[in-house]
Amino acid sequence: MERRVLESLTEWRVSSRRKPLIVRGARQVGKTWAVNEFGRQHFAAVHVVDLERDRTLHRLFDGDLDARRIVGELEVVLGRRIGPGADLLFLDEIQACPRALVALRYFHEQLPDLHVVAAGSLLEFAIGTSAFPVGRVQFLNVFPMTFEEFLRATGDQVAADIVSGPLRAEADVSHAHLLERLRRYLFVGGMPEAVAAYAASDSMQAAFEVHDELVAAYREDFGKYAGRADKDCLDAVLAGIAQSVGRQVKYARLAPAFANRTIKRAFDLLAHARVVRPVRAASAAGVPLAASASEKRFKAIMVDLGLLRQLSGLRTDVEYARADLLAMFDGALVEQFVGQELLAAGGERELYYWSRAERSSSAEVDYLVDGPGRPVPIEVKAGPAGRLRSLHMLMQAHPKSAPGIVVSEAGLSRLPQQHLAFVPLYFAAALARADLDEQISHIPMRDG
Repeated sequence: MERRVLESLTEWRVSSRRKPLIVRGARQVGKTWAVNEFGRQHFAAVHVVDLERDRTLHRLFDGDLDARRIVGELEVVLGRRIGPGADLLFLDEIQACPRALVALRYFHEQLPDLHVVAAGSLLEFAIGTSAFPVGRVQFLNVFPMTFEEFLRATGDQVAADIVSGPLRAEADVSHAHLLERLRRYLFVGGMPEAVAAYAASDSMQAAFEVHDELVAAYREDFGKYAGRADKDCLDAVLAGIAQSVGRQVKYARLAPAFANRTIKRAFDLLAHARVVRPVRAASAAGVPLAASASEKRFKAIMVDLGLLRQLSGLRTDVEYARADLLAMFDGALVEQFVGQELLAAGGERELYYWSRAERSSSAEVDYLVDGPGRPVPIEVKAGPAGRLRSLHMLMQAHPKSAPGIVVSEAGLSRLPQQHLAFVPLYFAAALARADLDEQISHIPMRDG
């Protein structure tokens, strides 16, 4: 598989500022595969130390944390030399041994020529309970496979090149093909094992079976949260988020059988595990959006489209048969898709949305992101510009946020008089690019 994360790992390898790297992300998004593949391509040897599978190795991090001693003892355990500059030391599932996290500081200070990568799925928990080496490590976030990566994995290189290239108007045949491929991705999702199953068989049912297994594995993980949250509440909140993507989160609606405090604790833990992602309400007055973001008003999206589908409870056959992509799952699939693409393209960007409630009416724009010098409002919507009341209201209140972006099944076009750009769904990742405004300026105009 071709994964963009490999490019980021390669940049880290040659950086003059390189420090031990922590690769983080939800379970089963491809962290271990990416590090091993990166090591295979660029190093003489990859020394894998799985700290969850072999807990006897934890003793190496007891006592002093001298990096030279640790490497020397690892060489004895592994039965081979570890060569700084030539080899990669990979500490997998490092969250199982918090002392190993602390040791990364000494790898940086004492063995700067040794390439060290650590990875784990519940790292935020371990980070919160250890003397974390702030400033002496770097981070890389791994997300599920993007639409572009899905296209490459399924052999559609031409479509992948279009999606990853500059914004451009596509001929009707190409536009229809991309939307049809997107229809498949909305249901297969981006979890690597599900994509591989689909690519090998061309069967979405094969991907659905993987989704079932992944959700079961996530629920088994809830046992690792013991003492932090109620297991049954975690299960209920996970399903509740899947069923409420696109709507403001109300704790009581996520898990009606539990108290709000218990539900909040469960939601926060799922967010720490990167299984769900909060999307907070913010003002569009300026950037950074974090300065105006609300802690009390937020929506949420799932880690992946496929898991949302599996947990939603809606009938897949009925939803897949809908002609309009934006009608599937009451719009939740496409809103999840756009959010998922923005997160993956932005690395560690936060997502926000705009909301204004009044006695007579309410207005909401699906996403706000920090753009190049301005907030970028993004509305995921079907229909003509005249129906975009909330987006127009936002830009009227905050003119510097214009132009607004409408993501839909329509072709690429813009209405300069209305300060709107219409971008096809398959170009969602492009909305995170630094040259977005320049690309928008070259979009062909249309009457309206």
